[in-house]
This record gives sequence, structure tokens and C-alpha cells, in this order.
Amino acid sequence: MAGYNRIIIMGNLTRDPEYQQLPSGQAVCRLGLASNRQYKNKQTGAMVQEVCFIDADVFGAQAESSRQFLQKGRAVLVEGRLKFDTWETQDGQKRNKYSIVADRVVFLSAGGANAENEAGERSVAQRSSKPAMSAQAAGNVDDIDVDYDEEPASRKKAPKKAGELEFKDEPPFQDDLPF
Repeated sequence: MAGYNRIIIMGNLTRDPEYQQLPSGQAVCRLGLASNRQYKNKQTGAMVQEVCFIDADVFGAQAESSRQFLQKGRAVLVEGRLKFDTWETQDGQKRNKYSIVADRVVFLSAGGANAENEAGERSVAQRSSKPAMSAQAAGNVDDIDVDYDEEPASRKKAPKKAGELEFKDEPPFQDDLPF
């Protein structure tokens, strides 16, 4: 049976991109990403933050662009496939980790560690819709029911036809984004 290996991850760069060229002349850029998830612990009621660290290898023209425009702290979205790396250290220990072979890198924010976050600059009044959590949402984030307020008149569309699906423009948990 054929497998499906696809990953999309959004996070902030943990370090400046590491650029090199292969002997074949192909450009390679290694990115270090940190992706955050925040949720409320059911037992203690305290907010818990999980961080996932992963490296991504970018090739070709995207590697050149990443080298030129990315820096530590910049928010990016990386799409690609997972790769399992195994190696042996100098003292003989076996090591392994997962990394991403990137097909696409999207630059999400304008600056690095010293720049202000674009997403934080938008006021609540500028947002088109805000999720409202139900009473049972006090538990795990995965168990949240989201109800959207009515859309402003400027965003309303013609009534949908029978059998047509409706998609929202924003992710349902805008406050959970790691930047």
C-alpha cells in the first residue's frame, strides 16, 4: 500500500538560516523552527505551553530566498515531507531525529527578533470575526466548540447553492497561532 507523507507547520525561526551549496552546485538552506501549542490543563486549570522544535531543509531558489530574507525570530510556514535522519556521534552513540524536506516556504512576518509582530499590531476591531468559546471549552483546546459571530456586511456573500460547502477565511483558533 502506498503511503502519504506530508507536513505543514507554522512557527518562528530559532536561529538564522544556515546556507551552503552542495558539490553539484545546488543551494541548501537549513531552518530551525519552533511551533507552539497552548492549552489549559484540566486538572490544575493552568495554561500549559508545548513547543515542538524541528529543522527544515530548503533547496534551490527557495533556499536562496530564505538565505536573503529570513532571520531568527521570523514567522514562516513550511510545507513538505518528513524525513528520518540517523547518524553516529564521535563517541559511538547512535542519534536520530525527524526533519522536514521543504517543498514550499511562506514568509509570514516582516521582521526578525527586533521587529514588531504584524499579527499583534492588528486591533480586535480590525478582525473580521472572533471565535466565542462554549462553557465546556475550559478543558483541552482539542475539545473546544467554536461559534462565529455574524460576518460584517462587507464580507457577506451571496447565499450558497444546494450542496455547496462554505469555508471561513481565518483559522478557527486565531489566538493559538505561535506568533
